[in-house]
Amino acid sequence: MIGELSKLPGVGRKTAQRLALHILKADDENAFRLANAIIDVKQKIRYCSICQNITETDPCSICSDPNRDHSSICVLEDPSDVLALEKTNEFHGVYHVLGGTLSPLEGVGPDRLKVKELLSRLKEGVSEVILAMNPDVEGEATTIYLSNLLKPLGIKVTRIARGVPVGGDLEFADEATLVRALEGRIVVQ
Repeated sequence: MIGELSKLPGVGRKTAQRLALHILKADDENAFRLANAIIDVKQKIRYCSICQNITETDPCSICSDPNRDHSSICVLEDPSDVLALEKTNEFHGVYHVLGGTLSPLEGVGPDRLKVKELLSRLKEGVSEVILAMNPDVEGEATTIYLSNLLKPLGIKVTRIARGVPVGGDLEFADEATLVRALEGRIVVQ
């Protein structure tokens, strides 16, 4: 069990040992509930045929919600990004999960991402695509690739703002963050 738990991301050998001992000490009901939850995830969770997010139903609850703005698609790297944006209760459009970013060094090209699926969705009256990749080298490369691919289609392509986080201190911000903050400045109302 320790060997299997240590294969999880962010779980080292010592943490795996602590988890294994905790499970061993747990009463049967709690241990079986954990085991059943893992089995349920593997048997019931799949990818939405529309947005590629994880779901128990196909299409997912977001894609099948008639109250969402289906003309606005926010493109993200991973399902965890959907969860983060949904927590804000600010975005009322729909999503598209690429399943990663371009990374030539790791052999990840456009064919390994859900780009074709995104392009097929653009025939459905989409007016805006919001690119919301992480601000790292792979995320930037993916953003540039997608914007070059989408702009000729006559669809408004935007990206999320970047810059100094709320509560951040300019003194400790790196140069790239400050440059992005200056480039993304807005008019004070």
